[in-house]
Amino acid sequence: MIELKDVIYKVAINAVVGNTATGINKIEFDSRKIEQDDVFVAIRGAAVDGHDFIEKSINQGAIAIVCEQVPEVTVNGVTYIEVDDTQSALAIIAANYYGAPSENLRLIGVTGTNGKTTIATLLYQLFKKAGFKVGLLSTVKILVDNKEYGATHTTPDSLSINQHLKEMSETGVEYCFMEVSSHGIHQKRTEGLVFAGGVFTNLSHDHLDYHSTFKEYRDVKKVFFDGLSSDAFALTNKDDKNGVFMLQNTKARQYSYALRSYADFRGQILESSLEGLLLKLNDHEVWSKLIGSFNAYNLLAIFGTAELLGLETLETLRLLSDLTSVSGRFQYLISEEQKITAIIDYAHTPDALKNVLETINDIRTKNETLITVVGCGGDRDKMKRPVMGNIAAKLSNKAIFTSDNPRTEDPDQIIKDIETGVEPQDYKKTLAITDRKQAIKTACQLAEHDDIILIAGKGHETYQEINKERIDFDDFEIVKEELKKLNK
Repeated sequence: MIELKDVIYKVAINAVVGNTATGINKIEFDSRKIEQDDVFVAIRGAAVDGHDFIEKSINQGAIAIVCEQVPEVTVNGVTYIEVDDTQSALAIIAANYYGAPSENLRLIGVTGTNGKTTIATLLYQLFKKAGFKVGLLSTVKILVDNKEYGATHTTPDSLSINQHLKEMSETGVEYCFMEVSSHGIHQKRTEGLVFAGGVFTNLSHDHLDYHSTFKEYRDVKKVFFDGLSSDAFALTNKDDKNGVFMLQNTKARQYSYALRSYADFRGQILESSLEGLLLKLNDHEVWSKLIGSFNAYNLLAIFGTAELLGLETLETLRLLSDLTSVSGRFQYLISEEQKITAIIDYAHTPDALKNVLETINDIRTKNETLITVVGCGGDRDKMKRPVMGNIAAKLSNKAIFTSDNPRTEDPDQIIKDIETGVEPQDYKKTLAITDRKQAIKTACQLAEHDDIILIAGKGHETYQEINKERIDFDDFEIVKEELKKLNK
């Protein structure tokens, strides 16, 4: 049995009440899961303070409590560990408990506003095709080589991360690619992990419901790179004005990629169409099935990462050409008779929506009508709503504003917020349809031969979140069904 003193190794401790040379069962930060001889870590959350559940945890059998303030009344036989930051302590304790699994494989973190899921998932695909055992920790799914788990957060909690990494280590996984969100960094979920490399994609308006300012959001992202060791690499998008900033204090070896600037990994778009991209990557031409300039950046990041991890260049290029799009990321289908193209994309930020719409406009002939169906999530950053309304109306022939995941907000009010960003000359191009299924159906009915429908915001999600309930809802399946009806 592992002892308490072993799992608190390297934790910054202020005080200890009790005995640390005691055997423990497991670590928990959710008091409902506490069993006999567990360690309870009291986390102060946005809505709930774990310190309020210390007594309950002890009653359920907790043998040790990690907290930021030792209770006035302590219980004999229970050890109390006082620390300044229990979130940070949990991350280190989790790594210790599971045997520091990140040290047994090469863990690569991908952070930024857009592109994290695509880059991490396609790196998983590429290294799998190269014959390696690979792991993935992403928004969409968690993969331990071929075994799949569902994902609930962009960056899982510290215990889950280390538990999955331990399983990867035990099954011989050599590389793991992980999305690293600003929430995950801020909540110290990635502390105690050893990263072999970090990738920065870009930074734009997002999560300002959580981070009070854009500067705070940017600075939190930078913390990840500040924590990389001199043995790791840091790969940044030089075309993003925040790219160089991310590397200012990192000890890691610094590299860059770009389409518009001089960089270590330089790209050029030679051809772009709905069939894919012809790219030049460091003087090598490669064809990709992925679509759009934003995917050119993603492919550059993947190419650079593969090179830095030691894959042979020509092998990397061959594998790049075989990669397919990630679920809900510029995923498209074309109806049989009318040849209407429906594109489903996770674009839920102004920058992502602009990128997708500009990509579509760049590669279409302009003889088609472009119809965009878009909404914004409830209980989230309200500042981006009018910006997204402006972009959708300006860059589409017709924009239908609808529900995304309204959560506990009134969906009609969210749509009104979106509409405030529409400029007068674009009013006639917009419709408001609260019911998302009806909005998609209307888009299909409005579309004619060769037209293009973009359904933005939810991508891979197969549910809608309304009043704390998750209702089955899949944009891809619904548009596929509605287009099929048109063919009958």
